[in-house]
Amino acid sequence: MKEYGKEEVKERAKEILEQNLAELAEAQDLLYADNRHALLIISQAMDAAGRDGTIKHVMSGVNPQGCQVFSFKHPSAEELDHSFLWRYMRSLPERGRIGILNRSHYEDVLVVRVHPELLKQQALPKGGPDKAFRKARYEDINAMEHHLDRNGTKVVKFFLNVSREVQRERFLERLTRPDKHWKFSLADMAER
Repeated sequence: MKEYGKEEVKERAKEILEQNLAELAEAQDLLYADNRHALLIISQAMDAAGRDGTIKHVMSGVNPQGCQVFSFKHPSAEELDHSFLWRYMRSLPERGRIGILNRSHYEDVLVVRVHPELLKQQALPKGGPDKAFRKARYEDINAMEHHLDRNGTKVVKFFLNVSREVQRERFLERLTRPDKHWKFSLADMAER
């Protein structure tokens, strides 16, 4: 089996991306014209894994009028006054459109596992970060995704992963490159 160099792999990936962008633009036109389905793309990733860049590159061939990207940061007071799925439900694409969630509803299971203190902000009537609590949240997520599918919204999920070494390099790059300073967070460094 032939081994390929880094530049050969990059060039081939670029060719594949260009071909896929053309196909994606055509599929988006059909989605819009049919107006019976929607596409929900969920992007979940480790910190510094490249969610923003991936969305930018992969979706660069679509018509921006038919695509919405929602990025989720720390929940607002209004969001905390609702169930954990409420802010995601508000951001769903209507029929004929593509919606992208930059971070996902899975954060409300994964992050609270590492930071159980975040659940206190949600003012839940009962429950905590135990196994039964997480299982119930996964069941809620699955039920929501099944509901969406039955009603014409196809859900596609991506998880971007990088090694701890690559993550460390990207965090350090945020300190040394002025165009990356806006991404720097002390919380990221503390987390590592």
